[in-house]
Amino acid sequence: MSDIKPLHLYSHASGPNPWKVAMVLEELSIPYETEMMEFGALKQEPYVSVNPNGRVPAIKDPNTGITLWETGAIIDYLLDYYDKENKLQYAEFPQKYHQKSWEHFQMSGQGPYYGQLAWFMMFHPEKNITSAIDRYANEVKRVLGVIDSHLTKTSTEYLVGDKVTYVDIMFVSWNTIVPGLLSDWDWQGTYPKCYEWNQKLLNRTAIKKVLEDKKTASGH
Repeated sequence: MSDIKPLHLYSHASGPNPWKVAMVLEELSIPYETEMMEFGALKQEPYVSVNPNGRVPAIKDPNTGITLWETGAIIDYLLDYYDKENKLQYAEFPQKYHQKSWEHFQMSGQGPYYGQLAWFMMFHPEKNITSAIDRYANEVKRVLGVIDSHLTKTSTEYLVGDKVTYVDIMFVSWNTIVPGLLSDWDWQGTYPKCYEWNQKLLNRTAIKKVLEDKKTASGH
């Protein structure tokens, strides 16, 4: 894609969502440049004119002139405009719509539950709120259990069919925080199919690069 001008990705080191977009960009070999945002800059101009919600990620694409925010909307756009060979998706029925189910499950289930567990464990002003921590820890385990059950029943390597699609990629960055959130829980022993699936994704070249970039951005 040498004739493609680099997309501009607004990101932050500590949040998993921008890195989902970066992983899709890397997998599709779309050139991009990353602007690491400070939290204080997200809720004021000029950034709120980019994303009215004042969060990352957002992108600007100089090739089409579009500015987009919300992870799912950005990824849908990247697939529509830059994945003409369907490298990261199925275009045919019914797989095209099965992908949508997993995409929305990731955005409505995985992200919010993992995020709430992280909040109550590390950032909430009141400490040791066991009821909230237990609730969201159980939800994290439930989400992983849904994936494990699906992979077991279908005997497929990935969420839709036998190739990596964007929906597999969308789960990776949030799953990287599971060991820190549930340090005493045996993910591999409890949900071996899900664990194996996640490990295969972590071993992909594009995913490794993005996770290294995230480590560099965060300083550890």
